[in-house]
Amino acid sequence: MEFAKWLRKEFEFPIRVVIYLKKDYQIKNRFTKELVSATFFAPYNKEEEPYIKIATGDYMELLDELGKDEALASVLNSMAHELGHYYQWIDDEEFDEELVEDTADYMMNLYSDTRDHP
Repeated sequence: MEFAKWLRKEFEFPIRVVIYLKKDYQIKNRFTKELVSATFFAPYNKEEEPYIKIATGDYMELLDELGKDEALASVLNSMAHELGHYYQWIDDEEFDEELVEDTADYMMNLYSDTRDHP
């Protein structure tokens, strides 16, 4: 919730985007039908709301394996990645995974500067 509040303060969202956190290990991509850890729904009509779904079913395993900071960062990075696709959609750009990774890294670096680290 802190990350979402920070995002709303730091970035503009010209079209509302809802982010759903799902308890599943994976979720089905609406178009490709693939099982993925996160997905962005980009409607053709910009009057229809987009949304993001993030699978969090492996959080407890990540917590045990990586620790709290890294487990949480994994979920937040998925959110930032999908928001990169949101901004590509807003700007009518083709989806580019490399650029989205840069956007996610940028968001995560900015956010990490606002947090205490162990």
